[in-house]
Amino acid sequence: MKKFKLKKTTLTTIITIIAIVIAYFVMNTLNNSGVLSNVMSGLLVRICVWSIMAVSLNLVVGILGELSLGHAGFMYVGAFTGSLFTQITADMISNDLLRFVIGILIGAVTAAIFGILIGSAVLRLQGDYLAIVTLAFGEVIKGILGTVIVAFDSKGFHFSLNNTTDLIEKGVKSGDIIVKGSQGILKIQRSSTFLIGIILLIITVLIVMNLSDSRSGRAIKAVRDNKIAAETVGINISKFRLLAFTISAALAGVAGVLYSHNLGMLQPSKFDFNTSINVLVMVVLGGMGNIPGSIVAAVVLTILPEKMRFLNDYRMIIYAIVFVVLIVVLIFKPTG
Repeated sequence: MKKFKLKKTTLTTIITIIAIVIAYFVMNTLNNSGVLSNVMSGLLVRICVWSIMAVSLNLVVGILGELSLGHAGFMYVGAFTGSLFTQITADMISNDLLRFVIGILIGAVTAAIFGILIGSAVLRLQGDYLAIVTLAFGEVIKGILGTVIVAFDSKGFHFSLNNTTDLIEKGVKSGDIIVKGSQGILKIQRSSTFLIGIILLIITVLIVMNLSDSRSGRAIKAVRDNKIAAETVGINISKFRLLAFTISAALAGVAGVLYSHNLGMLQPSKFDFNTSINVLVMVVLGGMGNIPGSIVAAVVLTILPEKMRFLNDYRMIIYAIVFVVLIVVLIFKPTG
């Protein structure tokens, strides 16, 4: 009788999920018992958000092998559409959880659509050119959504690119204005919880790790390792590059909706170039293609800044040290 033996990748997935579940119960118990400070308690959902972002970006950077600097743009698209939906349906859907779940799905789908549109164009590029174009996308989408003003009433949607008074002069009530340009969306229902964040993180890990271990995942890795050889054996390079890029964008959209419904507001300034770089740092520090490593790096780099606020005067020195550490990691330990 043959012995049943799990594959290494399957075992890694199971161990990762078990570790996440154990971490949830430990942190939730500490939080309910009052052991955690208010600061740490407030970081629990955010840890899930950045872990999802790091894992999703690792699909492109680590598994696909392409450098994307516009991940915050997909996060913002998902957050914007998901938050807009939950705001305009507040009176239509009384169940907050149901409205939030639908908002997450809408955010994921919208970000995926943008992933397909952007990916179809930019994935023909490689290396530095791809990084520059994705960076431009992140800044452009932030600029566009940061200037639009949206109101919703019984007559439908009203848009303006000027200011809120422009809509008020047209008969729109100030209370019906949802998106306020550079101020973003305010008074978003805080539906995000630590449990929902953990569930979404587990789903993200399952999607990315199962994809990585699937036939499509092996094709994606083949494209990463040698595009010419992959094309020679019949692998559709464009198809699999776009697949990874789209799934990564969709998961970033999920993280965006979770993030906005945790803060209770959505401001364009939160999704700038620095946000994309911070997520990239998590991926590099955790290891290219190393999903558990990305989660650990996201946890550390989310908690560390809060714990080191007393060293604010020395932040530039700390940044320099961090970059040196990253360079050392890239040279001597590229797997994280």
